Amino acid sequence: MVGKVLGIRDLEQFSSRRSSVYVDPECEKFFELPLFIAASSNDITTKCQCWQFSPGKEPALRSFTEIQQLLQQGKKHIVKNILRENSWPINSPIRSQLWPQLCAQHLTKSNVLDGFYWEMVHQVFGTTELSEKPIMLPAFVDATHCLPYHLTGTGRSVADRIVNVLGYDCPDITYSPVLYPITSLLLHFMSEEEAYLCLAGLVGSKEKTFINQTKLQHEVTWKTVMQIAKKHAKSAVAYFQRICPGQKLERVFMDWCWWILAGLPFQHLVRIMDCYFHEGIKVLYRVALVILNLFHKECQSNNEWSPDNIKNDIGNALIKFCKKIPVSPAKLLHAAFSIRGLSTQYISRIFIKTEMLLKSRSVLNSGSKQLIKSRSSDNLPTSQSQVNIQMMSHTLTIRELFTLWSWLPVRITMYQPVLLYTTEEHGCSLTTFYVRVEQHEPTLLMIKTCNNEVFGAYCSSRWFERNVKDDKGQRQAYFGTGETFLFSLYPERAKYPWVGIEGDRDLGHSSELFMAADSKMITIGGGEGQAIWMDENIRFGKTDSCKTFNNPPLCPSGDFEIRVLEVYGFVGI
Repeated sequence: MVGKVLGIRDLEQFSSRRSSVYVDPECEKFFELPLFIAASSNDITTKCQCWQFSPGKEPALRSFTEIQQLLQQGKKHIVKNILRENSWPINSPIRSQLWPQLCAQHLTKSNVLDGFYWEMVHQVFGTTELSEKPIMLPAFVDATHCLPYHLTGTGRSVADRIVNVLGYDCPDITYSPVLYPITSLLLHFMSEEEAYLCLAGLVGSKEKTFINQTKLQHEVTWKTVMQIAKKHAKSAVAYFQRICPGQKLERVFMDWCWWILAGLPFQHLVRIMDCYFHEGIKVLYRVALVILNLFHKECQSNNEWSPDNIKNDIGNALIKFCKKIPVSPAKLLHAAFSIRGLSTQYISRIFIKTEMLLKSRSVLNSGSKQLIKSRSSDNLPTSQSQVNIQMMSHTLTIRELFTLWSWLPVRITMYQPVLLYTTEEHGCSLTTFYVRVEQHEPTLLMIKTCNNEVFGAYCSSRWFERNVKDDKGQRQAYFGTGETFLFSLYPERAKYPWVGIEGDRDLGHSSELFMAADSKMITIGGGEGQAIWMDENIRFGKTDSCKTFNNPPLCPSGDFEIRVLEVYGFVGI
């Protein structure tokens, strides 16, 4: 399938053959000329321009070549600012190259090569020809939100096919209502194969979140938006609670993403996507906050949004408001990116805290049967794994293994432990440690001292993240998430979880110092002390109280000599 984008010089020539294109009749009255055709033998998809061209001189905008060079140089922060500030018109051909390039940054699968998509299409459907029969959508699609954005019937069939193939290739996706609308948006500017590759990049991204893929992630996300709104759209939230005290605030925020995807005009949505494909879901968070604040402002001055008119269904009123939002795309984005105190770290902390609380409630609310099952033989290491650990481990007895297993996140207990690194076999070298361990997530780090104390940490992120750079090209000293915890197994048994799990107060930077590493040392926990510190020779270490985990020193003397260090990963993750 070949995509063609028409520039200004092509418009006159294209006008004469416009009747042959599959155009949505409902959309035709709004535009002069369509700008994109994904062309095959029968022209399967069409993007229509839902407003007329604005006459006048175009502003000087950055070209795709400039942005591509910056991406190749790793200057992502500069690219971020360009995407935020350059309001390319909807009829600009740049997006046919820009969007695929932005999404390609996030591709992690080595098997996504030329021709891979069409091989998958043939494998799933038995042919690469587009069937005239309806295609059954995967279960993770929300049928009520299959937004086509003016695609023709054939174009919608192409979107159906892309989503099916993605579901076949990514069986871990169990609930993802926004995936179909994003597919439809992509098809306006590129070919079917390119749209699939873009989605593969967004779904597979490890560094940033773009598309939620489970019901848990979906719920955590809207609850995160609600928590952020209570701080950054405080007046709007208080107003909603005041005018409809009988309604739960949750009902308003459950549909937050549809304010944007189903409510905003197409030109606003496309400009948001320019930034979203580079920065991730945090762009949508910011836009949602601006929508709330704008809506609240309109409620004060416009009778259309008076309390009597909106109190019975604020959620629906918000979507209606978005359809005729009183600001331009440029002003909307400017307001979104002007919100202060909404850092990636802050959002991540709220998200992780919300996720952990939901997981805890899920286990508690499922009753005693589920609690018993979580400790059944189905969720313990297999007998073979137990034998292997008994034979190889110098830090764990079976009893201690079972204790540690009861502290792990429930989803991790479904996998079997495997010894990745031990000083007894692989030597005392931090370099070797990184080679054998750094790509695994999560890991269990076990230390046995020369005084026979046994303690360690569950490390939620890859040690490779010590090399990851931020938007400014700087390596971040600390990384990891709030799932990280410390533990002691001998002489005392205790678990020390992240302090951020309990309470809503902002605990400051020192509560988020989970993991740090370089060529000279490894650190876990920080803030007025380091919970675990080891030198480059993995021989000496020290342990202190720290603010991240509010733990006591993990051994009485504070300083310790390492008898053995073992690191476990989990098979199948």
